[in-house]
Amino acid sequence: MGRGTANITTEIAAVAAESGVDTGLCHVFIHHTSASLILCENADPDVRRDLETFMLRLAPDGDPMFVHVDEGPDDMPAHVRSILTAMDLTLPLTQGRLALGTWQGVYLWEHRHRPHQRRVTVTVQGE
Repeated sequence: MGRGTANITTEIAAVAAESGVDTGLCHVFIHHTSASLILCENADPDVRRDLETFMLRLAPDGDPMFVHVDEGPDDMPAHVRSILTAMDLTLPLTQGRLALGTWQGVYLWEHRHRPHQRRVTVTVQGE
């Protein structure tokens, strides 16, 4: 996947359920500096499209103010985007399930144009 969002809620929920923990916390961490995690609206894809539009305005590719362009014009903007969002999320676990709101989903937000393999660690703690 190149730049954009991927819903990873189902995969995280499966890890949480398999943990056997009934009540606790589920910590999700991405091991990269040019992608991030977001807890976002999951019903209307326009929300994520609008977030992308906002980020393009805030940290545009090829902006001449950026010196770090080792991997291309989207390199430094991707780092800015990941710092402004989140590299980890902590989610509540209730009755063995993620306690998310009705319209919430967990997304991996890829900030680079070129597809990358991304590594996410999910840690579950509780009783």
